[in-house]
Amino acid sequence: MSDQIETQAKMNSEKQPPSGLLGKIRSSLQGLDMGILPIILGIFLVWAIFQIANNHFLSSLNLTNLMLQIAAEGTITVGIILVLLLGDLDLSVGSVSGLCAGIMAVLNVKAGWPGWLAILVGIASGVLIGLFQGFWIVKIRVPAFIVTLAGMMGWEGALLLVLGNTGTVNIRDPFILSLAGTFYPHWVGWLVAGIGIVLSISSIIHNRVERKKSGLPVTSWVIAIIKCVLVTAVIIGAIIVMNGNRGLPSAVVIFVGLVVIFDFITQKTKFGRYVYAVGGNADAARRAGINVDRIRITVFTIASTMAAVGGILAASRLLAVNQASGSGDLQMNTIAAAVIGGTSLFGGVGNVWSALIGTIMIGSISNGMDLLAFPSSIKFIITAVVLVISVTIDAVSKRKREAKGN
Repeated sequence: MSDQIETQAKMNSEKQPPSGLLGKIRSSLQGLDMGILPIILGIFLVWAIFQIANNHFLSSLNLTNLMLQIAAEGTITVGIILVLLLGDLDLSVGSVSGLCAGIMAVLNVKAGWPGWLAILVGIASGVLIGLFQGFWIVKIRVPAFIVTLAGMMGWEGALLLVLGNTGTVNIRDPFILSLAGTFYPHWVGWLVAGIGIVLSISSIIHNRVERKKSGLPVTSWVIAIIKCVLVTAVIIGAIIVMNGNRGLPSAVVIFVGLVVIFDFITQKTKFGRYVYAVGGNADAARRAGINVDRIRITVFTIASTMAAVGGILAASRLLAVNQASGSGDLQMNTIAAAVIGGTSLFGGVGNVWSALIGTIMIGSISNGMDLLAFPSSIKFIITAVVLVISVTIDAVSKRKREAKGN
């Protein structure tokens, strides 16, 4: 009997929360969702490896170019993430991005339309494509995989028709080129950094207060402060790097701005809650009165629209649209970036910030291999391996979540 009492006393003593500041930090970290931390550590590891291999990797010039390179791909990834949150897949966004950029270029260069109007028509084309594919998937009940696979081939063929015999359309319109070719003065970068820091810290504090009001578990103020410090350090570091080169690029502002907007939509609006609900359990969402068909059509429309915006940003950076626009490894990179960033292929898990984190990881690997002059064959193989590893981790995480649920 005495042994049992001693054992119980020992167990109770182990459950007591540790005292002191270090104890509070340790206790909070044990309950903290560390899902994003391994990804960030992975980015730092990749950067360290490429910096050792080539000391130009972490230069201001290369890191600014890296952010420019991922802006278009990351914009497309924003749309892919929304589709993945539903538990669906869109294999057509690469071809859609090329086609919509081609429509913009042909209208501007060959038809003489003003740049701003050609851009609007290119984006509108993405909206119509998304509506068409979403309707076919939802109302005709053809699997998304089949519809978007057909779209991947069909829209690529449409791009060839739009470009015609010229093959390549060079863009010279100042407005179109300014989308990715503008670099803001240093003071603008610091202004954007200040706004970003204020909004980020306000969001962290607001979310903590709201969760506490709702009776949901919250981390300690110590962890909240650590988050605020880390976010501030990252934003300041990014501005220092870009100001050390040509300044803050307009394409990065557009990309990050879209991430912020869609993060707000998914986290703070009824539509966003419905997207997560449909992705978590479509039948339960339908029984709860959610118009599942409307949500799915809207998400596929958004995905194609983001693909159009991404394609236009890519055309602005590359100064041209050609028959290869939107092809290559773009499609797989967007999916890989979303999954690496923490969005599940099985629906209902993830957030839009995955677009930024995931594309930085994928872009860093591609950029580093380019600096080391790796052949395309090796680049494709490594990208495929990274995709398989990320999907495997996602599948294992899903099993763990299901095990906890049971």
